[in-house]
Amino acid sequence: MNTKIPMILAPAGNTNSFLAAIAAGADAIYCGLKIFSARMEADNFSIEELSRLSALSKSKQIKVFIAFNSIIKEAEKEKVFKILTKLCEFVQFDALIVQDLAMIPLAKKAGFKKEFHVSTLGNCTFPLALETAKKAGFSQVVLPREFNIDEIKEMAQKIPDQMELEVFIHGALCYSISGRCYWSSWFGGKSALRGRCVQPCRRIYEQKDQKKRHFSCMDFSADVLVKVLKKIPQVTTWKIEGRKKSPHYVYYTVKAYKLLRDDPAKKKEAMSYLDYAMGREFSHYNLLSQRVQNPLDHSSETGSGLFTGRVKNPAEPYFDTREELFSGDLLRIGYEENEFHDIQKVTRAIPKKGKFYLSKGSRFKVKKGTSVFIIDRRGPELTALIKELESELDQIEKVQVRPILDSPPSKGRVPNQTVSKKRPMEIIVSRGKNTTNQKSSDKHHGDTGIWISANAYGNKPPGRTWLWLDPLIFPGEENICRNYVDKAVKKGTKNFVLNAFWQIGLFKDPKKLNLWAGPFCNITNSMTVNLMKTHGFSGAIVSPELDKETFLALPRRSDLPLGVVTHANWPLAVSRIISPDLSPGQMFQSPKGEGGWISKSNNIYYVFPNWPLDLSDQKEELQRAGYSVFVSLQENIPRGVKMKSRPGLWNWNLKLL
Repeated sequence: MNTKIPMILAPAGNTNSFLAAIAAGADAIYCGLKIFSARMEADNFSIEELSRLSALSKSKQIKVFIAFNSIIKEAEKEKVFKILTKLCEFVQFDALIVQDLAMIPLAKKAGFKKEFHVSTLGNCTFPLALETAKKAGFSQVVLPREFNIDEIKEMAQKIPDQMELEVFIHGALCYSISGRCYWSSWFGGKSALRGRCVQPCRRIYEQKDQKKRHFSCMDFSADVLVKVLKKIPQVTTWKIEGRKKSPHYVYYTVKAYKLLRDDPAKKKEAMSYLDYAMGREFSHYNLLSQRVQNPLDHSSETGSGLFTGRVKNPAEPYFDTREELFSGDLLRIGYEENEFHDIQKVTRAIPKKGKFYLSKGSRFKVKKGTSVFIIDRRGPELTALIKELESELDQIEKVQVRPILDSPPSKGRVPNQTVSKKRPMEIIVSRGKNTTNQKSSDKHHGDTGIWISANAYGNKPPGRTWLWLDPLIFPGEENICRNYVDKAVKKGTKNFVLNAFWQIGLFKDPKKLNLWAGPFCNITNSMTVNLMKTHGFSGAIVSPELDKETFLALPRRSDLPLGVVTHANWPLAVSRIISPDLSPGQMFQSPKGEGGWISKSNNIYYVFPNWPLDLSDQKEELQRAGYSVFVSLQENIPRGVKMKSRPGLWNWNLKLL
């Protein structure tokens, strides 16, 4: 039995949500700055605001965690250092939640001496990864939302001493596994790994004349199942997702889980709080392995907020509300991709089943059948509590944050060094069988690679083949993968590509092998590359979602040889689920003509766009910059999938946001 009560960690995306978390009795609050946060669409905080809010939290023995969990581009290291220096000087906080390894040396240089937590974006997904995380300097790991209770228990049983686990208990679900979504970035440079996701997975897609939100998930809720989590002593933190959500949501979800944790006999009252919190319809997802609930198997609306009706009569638009509306409630009309998308305020109370008329500006703009959601509510109880806390906050002296002039010391190669003119090695990677979708004009001058999980780890690799590890390895797969690696090493295989930093823990003696960090490691700066070297990596293949400026800057400061993906069927998303209405291997399409298909490999679903990443014409420039390995990732394109002829430059000519 767990004698240590797990903390309830509440989200805060603005001051009122932060105060709502305090009012509800949260044990800890996590929040982010206005930049370098994985939820950039939230209002977020300035350092001046966080200085006072953190002081108020400390006066009430509430911990504060800062989510600094964006990937960092090469040109941003100095900026990040200066922000961290200000944070350490002016904000009282207890932990940094990060995905980019560069954050550790940058934060230490800035004077940070407390805890580092691995963000769920960091993909620490199998037991041996925990030991690697501890060696890297982390004390807590945020587990994926996709885990079931058996996988959580397996991670807990094998966790090193002085480490703890954090699990999500409530909130929105992404279709992709965190850290493995490139959809928003592929469609326009707004990277989910930098907190700027525009949620293309929530849009309508069509397959076989079925137009649905095939990739839009219901929310996740552990609700009464937290009693099982409470018995796992290594799970010390229960996390509520929702930094973009309202104070009302924060207040009532925290209250609900406090009751479920402290007084489970009041579960009926707790569940009423969750129903009142105005989230999407929710499921238990994978939590119960014997009773999995697919969050894509739904007929409900999956927009953010509480669905309350559909618009009628566009000439004089109104809807019959399914919920009682209070004066001050905020309504969201439609989805964000709709041209008529709008936020409207309720100015007078409307009873359940009553008519609410939209503003005059909505006439003939909003379409019949448009969904309406309640996204915020200012009930009198919460309003009074927030007002009282605002009075306390006003008593805390404001700080004046001064500019930071010092910069972190430069490290690595000197700029503009002379790079080798030797022709880069080319590696063509397939799933056990070479495919033919590379440019016919390209000639192969190098090695081959295979994904080792293909054919249920049944591939027999030739001597020089590069063995590629999957971008995701779950607990039940760890031993299979490690045994395969051990056998391959005994047979003389030296070349491996690891697609998560933690995968180096699968190798008994890394220094005797040629281990490269793969493109799914999401490497975007030289400081991360150089850390890879200290942990035993021999080279690194950088993130393919980079812009030209960052691509060309990286080799000059990196202490390892670098590779780049120059041609690929690169996935929009990597997921553990598929909609029951979608068929793998068949085309789907959005109303804007964005198409793709889904394939399954090793119990993981990959969503591919119907045009490839293609930086073939940039090879000469990349070689001059210093890249020594060019990679082509090939997939077997299903019959019936029509590949488009269009530039596959991804973010090369954009400024990655």
